[in-house]
Amino acid sequence: MDNLLIWGVVILAGLVIAQIMRVFELTKKLTKVNEWEVTPSESRNQALSWVIYMIGFAAFFIWLYYRYGYLMLTVSGSEHGETIDTLLWSNFAIIILVFAFTHIILIYFTWKYRARVGGKADYVTHNNKLELVWTTIPAVVLAIIITYGISTWDTVMMSFDNEGEEVINVELYAKQFDWTARYGGADNEIGEFNFRMIDPATNPLGMITNATIESQLVMLDKKIAKVEASKSDVFPGGKAEEKIQDKIDQLIKQKNVVLDYQKRSKQTAFTKGKDDVLAKVEFHIPVNKMVKFQIRSQDVIHSAYMPHFRAQMNAVPGAVTRFQFKPIHTTAEMRDLKENPDFNYLLYCNKICGTAHYNMQMVIVVDSEADYQKWLSEQPTFEPAVGMAEAETTELENSSIVALK
Repeated sequence: MDNLLIWGVVILAGLVIAQIMRVFELTKKLTKVNEWEVTPSESRNQALSWVIYMIGFAAFFIWLYYRYGYLMLTVSGSEHGETIDTLLWSNFAIIILVFAFTHIILIYFTWKYRARVGGKADYVTHNNKLELVWTTIPAVVLAIIITYGISTWDTVMMSFDNEGEEVINVELYAKQFDWTARYGGADNEIGEFNFRMIDPATNPLGMITNATIESQLVMLDKKIAKVEASKSDVFPGGKAEEKIQDKIDQLIKQKNVVLDYQKRSKQTAFTKGKDDVLAKVEFHIPVNKMVKFQIRSQDVIHSAYMPHFRAQMNAVPGAVTRFQFKPIHTTAEMRDLKENPDFNYLLYCNKICGTAHYNMQMVIVVDSEADYQKWLSEQPTFEPAVGMAEAETTELENSSIVALK
C-alpha cells in the first residue's frame, strides 16, 4: 500500500510539473515572446541564482568542515605519519585555493557578461598568451606536487636498512577473507615459506620446517594414492582418465618440490620457522620500535591498510611486498588523545577482494615494551601448534573409524 501511495505522489508531481510548463508556454505565446529567446530578466535571474548558489555552496563547505572535521584522521599513530599528513594537507590547500579562485572568476564572469539589451560579444579565435598561462601554471604546480610526493615517499620507504636500530619483524598474510600475523619468534627471523607447502588444516601459511616437510610428504602420498585409486571408476583412455592423470602429475610436481626441501634439510635444517608466532583476530606491536612488515597473499590481490599509521601496501599473490613504521602512541594513549574509550587501531583490506571484503579486518594493539613482551611470551609457537593440529586430525579420524565400526 505504501509503495502505491509513493508512486501516486510521484505521478501527481510529474503531472503538476507538466502543467506548470504548459502554463509557462502559454504565457510566452500571450506575451508574443519566442520560446527560444532569452530575455534580459531571465539572464539576470540566472546569473543571480548562480551567485547565490555558489555563496551557499561555500558556506556549506565551511560548515561541513567545522561540523564533521573531527572525523578525519587528525592524529597520526606513526612517526612518519606527520610527514604524510603534511603532504596531504598541502594538496588539500592547493585544491581548495584553485577551486575557490576559479569559481570566484566564474561567478564574476557569469554576472558581468549576462545577456543584456545592446550587449555585444567579442569573437576571439586564438590567444597565445592565454594558452601559455593556462598551460604553464598547471604544469608547474603539478611538477611541484609530484616532486614533493616522490620525496615524501622516498623518505618513508628508503629507510629499510635501520642500521643499529632494533626492529620487530612481522608478516601479514592475507587470504579471502582473513588476516594472519606471523612474528619472527625468539630469533626475530621469519621462517621460509612456499605456497606448495600449504595445508589448510596444519600449515595454512605454507611454512617450511623439518616437521612440515615430512607431514606434507605423508599427505601428498595419501592424495596421490587416493587419486590413483579413482582411475578404476572411470572408462580407460577417456577424458575422465586424462583429468585424473593431470591431477596426479600436479601432485607429483608438488611432491618433487617438497622432496627438494627434504634433501636441503639434510644439509641445513629449516629451523627459523619453528618458533614463529601466529596471531589471529588481533596482533600486538610495541611503541617506539620500528616494525618491519612483509606482506603476502594466498589468492587474490589484497591491500594491507592501516589508516591511523598512514600505511598501505598491496598484498600480491606470488610476491612479497614490504612496509615499515614506528608507532608513537600506544592504544591507551590514542584513546585519551581522541577522547574515545572504544578506539582501536585497525588493519583493513583496501582492495575489493570478494563478497566478504567488508569484514576483512584485524585489531592492532600498540603496547608498552613490557606489555608487548608479556603478550608475545603467552602466544604458542608454530611447531607445537602444528603438532596439536595433527593430533586433533588423527583423533578425529580415529573417532570416525570407531563410529563407522
